[in-house]
Order: sequence, then C-alpha cells, then structure tokens
Amino acid sequence: MNVNRRNWLKAGTLMAGGLALGQYPAFPKAYKKMQIPVLEEDLGQTKEERPPLKARLLANENPFGPSDKAKQALINAVDGSYRYAFEEFKQFKEMIAEKEQVTPDHIMLGAGSSEILLAGALAYGTEGKKILAADITYMDLLRKAQMHGAAWDQVPLKEDLDYDLDAMMSTLGAQHSLVYLVNPNNPVGKSIDPSVLKAFCDQASTKKPVFIDEAYIDFKDDVERNSMIQCVREGKNVVVARTFSKLHAFAGLRVGYAIAQPETIELLSKYASGGGTISRPSIMAAMASYQDEAFQAYSKEQINLSKAYLYKTLEEAGYDYVKSDTNFVLFPLKYMSAERFQEEMFKRGVGIRKWSFRDKEWCRVSIGTMAEMKIFGEAFQQLA
Repeated sequence: MNVNRRNWLKAGTLMAGGLALGQYPAFPKAYKKMQIPVLEEDLGQTKEERPPLKARLLANENPFGPSDKAKQALINAVDGSYRYAFEEFKQFKEMIAEKEQVTPDHIMLGAGSSEILLAGALAYGTEGKKILAADITYMDLLRKAQMHGAAWDQVPLKEDLDYDLDAMMSTLGAQHSLVYLVNPNNPVGKSIDPSVLKAFCDQASTKKPVFIDEAYIDFKDDVERNSMIQCVREGKNVVVARTFSKLHAFAGLRVGYAIAQPETIELLSKYASGGGTISRPSIMAAMASYQDEAFQAYSKEQINLSKAYLYKTLEEAGYDYVKSDTNFVLFPLKYMSAERFQEEMFKRGVGIRKWSFRDKEWCRVSIGTMAEMKIFGEAFQQLA
C-alpha cells in the first residue's frame, strides 16, 4: 500500500465527513457496542430556538473554582507542557498515597472518574458478566458494561430512596462479577450511613469486588469517616473512584483517580491510560488544589449557601425535595411532565435535568452561584 501523509489526511477528512452525516464505517460487530450515547439533548444544546443559558444548572459543576492556586499552577505549567508528565504523575500519586495512608501502587490516575469507570466496566462488565447495582443510580459504568454485553442486576432503592443494602447482600451471588455503589448517590443526592456501608463492604468484598463511585464524597463534613478508602487500607477487595470534577471544579480539566489493592490496580490499568490522558498542566493544577484546603472549605461553604436558598425556594412554593449531601438537589414535580418542565426552564434560560421514576416526574438542579439560583427561582415561580 502506498500511503503518504496527504492521502492519509484526505481519508481521515472523508471519514470525519461521513461520521458527521451519520454514516458509520463498517466496523466489526464487536466494536459496534462501543458507540457512546449522545447526551446533547439531555444537556439542552440541540434546540436552536432555545435562548443562551443564564443559569447552567444541569451538569453538577462547581461554579466557584478552580482555586486561585490551581489557576496559577496551570499558568506556570504551560511553558513545560511540551514534556510528558512522568515525574509529575509519580509526585501526584505519592501525594495522594500519603494523605490516604496507602502506598502508590494502590493508586491509578485517570482523566476524571470517567476513565476509571470505563476501566471498571471493561474489567468486570463484558459479555456474559452481571453487575449488581441499585436502581436508581449513576449509569455511566453500567451503560458502558451493557454496551459490552454485561447484564445489570437491579435492586430497587427503598421507598425513601435510600440504598437497600440488605436486599443487595441477599441478592449477591456467584453469578455476579461486581457490586457497584455510588455514594453519595446520583441523581438522588443521599449518602449511606458510613458504619452500615462499612459493614456491607466488609462482608460483600469477601464474595465479589465492590466498586464505589465517590464523586461527591468531598461535600460531606467528615470525608475520612464516610469514604470507604478505609476498606482498602484494611486489605479489602474494594475499589474507590474519586474525581476532581466536583468540589475542586475540574470538570473541564479532567483529573481523577482510583484507590484499590495493587493487584486490582494492575487489572484496571489494562483498560486505562494510567494517567497518560491527563495533561501536565492539569496534573500541576490538581496537586495545587489538593493541598488548598482553604479553597475547598470556601467552595463547600458557598455551595451550602446556594443550596439553602434553593431549599427555601422550594419550600415556599410547597414542594418536597430530597435533602442532599451533594452539589445538586432532586425534587418531584407537581403540575407538568419532567420533559415539559425542562423545556420551559430552558426557554427561560435555565438548564436543569429531568427524570421519571416511581410514578413521579423529577427535576435535578445543580447548585450554582447565588445569582444563578435566583435566576432559577424566578423561572421556577412562573411554573410552580
């Protein structure tokens, strides 16, 4: 084959054009499962008639950061961004290991927790395997596992939307390849009592690996007590996924990590880059933010103030809501479908998320700045 740079670029351009028109190439059957669902419609970015968002409250982002120290670290790192971050990866893992009282071989870095969840799906959720998880919960790992042929064994949440860990334990069997938990849970916003969760992990991890997505754990007051990293320190077969996308406000900088037993990290690393997808500036900013406890406290305080305002807005309108341990709040709607409510809010420049379950229509609102929450309040009062 006579392939030169010009022909290769031409072929790439033609393929890109075909993909843009929805004409997918004839991939082998095994790869067709890897097509990722498009979320643009859910994020409200496909309807041309919608006005620009004045309050973007749909992606659980943190509008109060990144911290000034993280921003300065980004700037300082730009000049050295032509280098691979080999040494910085090592330093960052050592920093996390010291804080969490494990060794660096217990840690795998990734571009946000998304890369960690994908690695978990590929390691434990391929053809013929079955993952035990709650219904309702965050679906990223489960969707990816289903795309690769795995089944999802669903255990409904309790009536109050708490996890039913007793039901999960009684369901757990030899047919399962993984137990998957999200704590605090998304889109519900509730967390599991740490002593109850610890007892569950101690027992369940003797049977199957337990994977816990702790994306929102930093919003808890006592992170050390609530995090199941303590199980990893005790040698349990538990994987904990953490991200900088929430409290640290790194949603666009993409930094995350997993903590697990070294042999589990070795397994997960077969399906991930081991941090190679993270840019050197992002790593430098993450190290600065990780040590900036003052910013973390400030960010949590501001989110709690905005959340209190949202609670008051809902209460004054006579709406129930799920008290949240996160930077979002879920509440049931009264007078219209979730789809229509979302569309009406978009028309008013407010982006929110919608759900339908338990014979109810639900709205999930991310916590924004106080100005954004007031914009939400004004739009909500017109529809409440």
